[in-house]
Amino acid sequence: MARGRPRKVAVDPVNQPAHYRTGDIECIDAMVQVFGEDAVRTYARINAFKYQWRAAYKGQEEEDVQKALLYLRYATGDDPRKAVSK
Repeated sequence: MARGRPRKVAVDPVNQPAHYRTGDIECIDAMVQVFGEDAVRTYARINAFKYQWRAAYKGQEEEDVQKALLYLRYATGDDPRKAVSK
């Protein structure tokens, strides 16, 4: 292991926000275990609507649109996190 400054971990507030993970478990995965896949897909559709609705008003429009797209993909069974290395 190289000495020196610690390696910076890329922050991805859209695909893998750090505050949605506890240890190795992401919140959405825990939700699937508790509520089931269908309920979480419905939640994802509703969450996408929320991000689209408020995108222009928070000062982070591009990020909120990207989050909406992520949730819409999840709602259709295309989990975008699978394309991102964990």
